Amino acid sequence: MEPHVNAKRLFNHATTLKLHTGNLVNRSRLKKKCPSSPSEELQDCIQGTLSDWFAAMPSSLDSELPGVLDCSIPENTEAITPEEREELKVSVKLFLTESDRSPIRSAVDMACLSLGVSQLDSVIIAPPPLPEGEAQTLTHLQPLWEELESLVQSQKIATIGTSDLDKALLEQLYNWAQVKPSSNQVNLASCCVMPPDLTAFAKEFDIQLLTHNDPKELISAAGFQEAVQGSSKDLQVANWRLEWVLRYSIIVKSRGIIKAKGYIVHAKKNNDH
Repeated sequence: MEPHVNAKRLFNHATTLKLHTGNLVNRSRLKKKCPSSPSEELQDCIQGTLSDWFAAMPSSLDSELPGVLDCSIPENTEAITPEEREELKVSVKLFLTESDRSPIRSAVDMACLSLGVSQLDSVIIAPPPLPEGEAQTLTHLQPLWEELESLVQSQKIATIGTSDLDKALLEQLYNWAQVKPSSNQVNLASCCVMPPDLTAFAKEFDIQLLTHNDPKELISAAGFQEAVQGSSKDLQVANWRLEWVLRYSIIVKSRGIIKAKGYIVHAKKNNDH
């Protein structure tokens, strides 16, 4: 049977999609085109990984179709060996699309499993985008932070950080939190220079200020569906929604070079259509 027919059958039956792009540093297919933004890179990766996965599928499917599609290309994924673990730093940024805290643990577990590690060195949380005109508050952050703290306590994560907090909110979080933020990412598109009050606060409390160029919404619902649709013809994507995206980078500490980077994506099908 043709790959796209199998792809359609699998997609129609499944209710969960787990996708791991594997190491993008080594993927020649992506080197041909330099993505202009993190959103474009992610869309390209989702489409490419699904296309490769569908193409590698056996021509006959089992009569029992899986509820969870686990899309990863084994040759693109190298687990970290225990011998090299000490020399590497595994950093993660987790983008949530909903304010529910429950995906945080499963995203961290999936990253550990995919990369062959028992602990992530750093996790930065990017809360879900808020409706236009609504500002991020401590109340929004608290449940997410509590979940991260419990993962630090169970030694799944070493350090935790925030993204796009101004000085006032970072101070509120710092004063309330049991496990203090070790870093805060600032988007330099929104401010070309680090705000002086934020710099002073971060310096006083030993919080590392990092920069990033991620948009408020890493990939829109339409962008995700478009990427999936582009991987094989006739896929029904309207009732699939993205739950979270985890981006990781594995850095060789002594040399500061990126050994591996990639995305892990989790999506669910709504059954109310």
